[in-house]
Amino acid sequence: MEKITLGSLFDGIGVFPLAATLHGITPLWASEIEKAPISITRRHFPDMEHLGDITKLDGGKIPAVHVLTFGSPCQNLSQIGNRTGLAGEKSSLFYQAIRIIKEMRDATDGRFPVIAVWENVMGSLSSSDRLDFAAVLQAFTDADIPIPASGGWAHAGMVRGRGPDLCWRLMDAQYWASPRLARRQRIFIVADFGGRRAHEILFKPRPMF
Repeated sequence: MEKITLGSLFDGIGVFPLAATLHGITPLWASEIEKAPISITRRHFPDMEHLGDITKLDGGKIPAVHVLTFGSPCQNLSQIGNRTGLAGEKSSLFYQAIRIIKEMRDATDGRFPVIAVWENVMGSLSSSDRLDFAAVLQAFTDADIPIPASGGWAHAGMVRGRGPDLCWRLMDAQYWASPRLARRQRIFIVADFGGRRAHEILFKPRPMF
């Protein structure tokens, strides 16, 4: 059976690689620039390669992976931040991850990555008068995604068409741990470039570590 591999952009202290290893997925590489988080992940994942600054990476030249994860900077999207949104200096780095996904898929004839996972703060649903989340969906799908007629984004949804199968869901950490954690709401997007399984990954009830 083929080994499932993972690459982690904006890696931080390696939460996505940790989740991957708990489920039999091998983290091949990470991109991070802060020294303290890198020292932590080097200790816990000694075989994981560190690629450095995302702005200097070419997605067509780094090792291709089945799963590409990224929690891009939230400073400009957060409700306690400056709310400049995806136009902000930090949060605009989201587009670097999208660039890398497209470069990798071009270089592998559309085979990799198979799955992309994005995580960010709840404020990304409302920043820039709700236009930022539309821009996020459009960046993944290369399609025009209008804001719903209600004027706001639902806490869960799906985009299905000629591009990747894509689902999003707002999740709260307090319901995913025992003993119970403090409330911590985060939006997750799963994009399936190889099939129509995004809903199975993100919406199917299952016990979690």
